[in-house]
Formats: sequence, C-alpha cells, structure tokens
Amino acid sequence: MRGLFAYVELTLFRYDCCLITVTMKTSTQKMQLKLSKTFWQVLGLGVLAGMRTTSAPVVASQVLSRHPSKHLANSPLRLMQSTNVALGMKVLALGEAVGDKLPKTPNRIAAGGVIGRCFAGSLAGASIYKAAGKSALTGALLGSAVALGSTFGSYYLRRFVVNKTGIFDPYIGTIEDALVAGAGAGLIISA
Repeated sequence: MRGLFAYVELTLFRYDCCLITVTMKTSTQKMQLKLSKTFWQVLGLGVLAGMRTTSAPVVASQVLSRHPSKHLANSPLRLMQSTNVALGMKVLALGEAVGDKLPKTPNRIAAGGVIGRCFAGSLAGASIYKAAGKSALTGALLGSAVALGSTFGSYYLRRFVVNKTGIFDPYIGTIEDALVAGAGAGLIISA
C-alpha cells in the first residue's frame, strides 16, 4: 500500500486574496480547507476583542454599516449594520479606554472580563461570517476562541512589559489602545 494520501498540495499564503488552500487526495476522496478573507477578518477581530472588549464589535459594526449585507436582513445580527449601533459602540469603546486606566478596574482575566471578551469576539465573528453568507455559528466559535487566547496573551504580555521596563501600567495601556485602534482601522480599510 502506497499510503493513505496519494499527494498533498499546500499553499500557505496567497497574498492577493488571503487564501490558504490545503488539498489532500486519496484514490477515493478529496478534502479541501479554504481559509478566506472572512476567516482572517474574524481572526483579527478575535484578537482585538481579547485586548479591548468593545473593539471587535466596534470594527464589525463599522464595516457592516458601510457595507450592508442581504444575508443579515432577517437575522438578529442585522442590528450590527445600523449606523446608530456603530455610533453607540464607538461611545462604549471610548468609555472602556478610559475605564481601563482606573486603578479599581479588574484584570481582564477575571471571569467577567473573559466572558465579556469571548462574547464580543463571538458577536463580531458571527456578524461577519453571516454577512458573508457563511455559518454564523462558525464565526461565533472562531471569534470567541481567538478572543479567549488573546485575552490571556495580551494580559501576560502587558504584565511582562510593565515588569521588565518599569513603565507605569496606564502608559502601557495607552500604547495598547493605540495598537488596537490601528489594527481596527486596518481591518475597516481592508474590508
């Protein structure tokens, strides 16, 4: 027996359309996994949600209010296409940016913070996937899982930077805000 797979074709990155193609072929079956631009957008939104809870819904609502989708027309997620929701999300994001610098603000890895960030990643991911005509559940799971990882990763990275540099934590938080804003703007522009 020559083995299970007759050949494996792997294209890791094709920059023009952000596509990953993995093709595995046996004598009787062919399996393809395609990761499209939508996947990368939700991956980015999940990272943002882990860093700043409201950032992912802000970016998703901004994108969807500028590019409404017929796939959201009869969905509860259609609210993410509203310009009023986009504006309201921006106000919440400003409040979060200020609140993060206060000394009594709990760590993002406290239970409430983790749940909120996973929910935010889930909402943004489901909205983007559904708008693209894909499974909202897949988008929600991807956004939530990435937000969970990003929550802990960004928390421990921030702690590490503060401990190693001795820079006052709110200053590092402001740098983190700038990174989130820049990444969010990049996602909005590339949509």
